[in-house]
Amino acid sequence: MTSLEDLPIREDLRGRAPYGAPQKSVPVALNVNENTHPIPEAVAHDIVARVAAAILHLNRYPDREFTDLRRAFAAYLGHGLDESNIWAANGSNEVLQHVLQAFGGPGRSALGFAPTYSMYGLLSAGTGTEWIAAARDDDFELSPETAVAAVRELDPDIVLLCAPNNPTGTPLSIETIAAVADAASGIVVVDEAYHEFADPGTPSALTLLEGRPRLIVSRTMSKAFAFAGARVGYLAADPAVVDALRLVRLPYHLSALTQAAALGALAHSDEMLAMVDEIRGQRERIVAELGRLGFAPYRSGANFVLFGGVDDPHAVFEALLERGILIRDIGLPGCLRVTAGTETETTAFLEAIAAFAPATAV
Repeated sequence: MTSLEDLPIREDLRGRAPYGAPQKSVPVALNVNENTHPIPEAVAHDIVARVAAAILHLNRYPDREFTDLRRAFAAYLGHGLDESNIWAANGSNEVLQHVLQAFGGPGRSALGFAPTYSMYGLLSAGTGTEWIAAARDDDFELSPETAVAAVRELDPDIVLLCAPNNPTGTPLSIETIAAVADAASGIVVVDEAYHEFADPGTPSALTLLEGRPRLIVSRTMSKAFAFAGARVGYLAADPAVVDALRLVRLPYHLSALTQAAALGALAHSDEMLAMVDEIRGQRERIVAELGRLGFAPYRSGANFVLFGGVDDPHAVFEALLERGILIRDIGLPGCLRVTAGTETETTAFLEAIAAFAPATAV
C-alpha cells in the first residue's frame, strides 16, 4: 500500500502532522473551545429562511466581493470601519492563510510566541514561510519588552499575536500589541478569536488600526457566535491590505449559503451573544473551583481554562473520557485544558476532576 512518504510531496512538508483534536461522541465535549450553547430557536428560523432564499439562486455564482457581509461585519465591529476595511473567508484559518499567502512565502518568516495556536506553524509551512517561535515570559504572559526584543532581533515579515492566547487563555495587553505594531517592519496580525469573552472593558486592537496600515485584526464567528459549523472568519485592516488579499483568494470563495447564514447571525448579534456573560461566569467558576481543589489554573480571557498541577495529564484525560467527559491534553507538561460550557457541563467536569485533585489539596 502506498504511504505518504512514497509520494513526491514537498520536502519541507515531510514528517509533519496535520492539525487535529480528538473527535468523539461523548455526553460532555469540552475540548475544542466551541460555544456549547445552542443557537436561539427564533434566530435559527431566520437563518434557515435566509439560506432557503439563497438556494433559489444557486445556479448563479455568489457575490464575489460579499459586499453585504462586509458591510455587516463593519457595522458589528464599529470603530469607524466600513466595507473597504473588511475581509472574510471560510473560518479565521482561511483568513490567516490568505495573509500568509500574500505577505509570507519562500524566503520570508512569521513570528509567534510559544506556546500559541498550532495552526500558525502549519499555515506557515503550507505557504513556504519560515515559522519562528519565540519564548514567552513566566506563566505564559507576554510583556511589551519581551515581545519587542524578539521582533527587533528576528525582524520577521509577519508577526502573529494571539489575544487572548490559545491554548493558554492568557490575555494580551493593548500596550504589548501597540509596542509590537510600532516596532515591526512587516505585517502584524492580532488574532482576536476569543475577544468577546474578555473581561468587560478590555480594549480591542481595533482601536490601534488608524495610522497603522500594516496592522491586521482577525476575528471569527466560531466562538462567541456559536457558529463553528458555518466556518466564517473575518478581519479588519487598511483597505490596501484587503486589496492584497484579493490577489490570493480563490474565485467566489464564500458560498452564497455561507454569506446568507452569516448575515442572518449578524442581524441577531445581540441574541447570539447573549450567552457570553454566562460562559464567562462558568469560566470564573472553573478557575475558582480548580484552585480550591489544589490545581493551578492560569489567567484566562477566553472561553476556556488551562490548568496545571496535573500529575499525569494523559491518564487524567483518559479517565475523564471513560466518564464521558472530553477535555484537551495539549502536550504542556502537567497541564490540561477545558472549555467553559453550560452550567450542567461545567458541573459534570468539576465533579469528575475532583477525583484527581493533587494530594496536597486541602
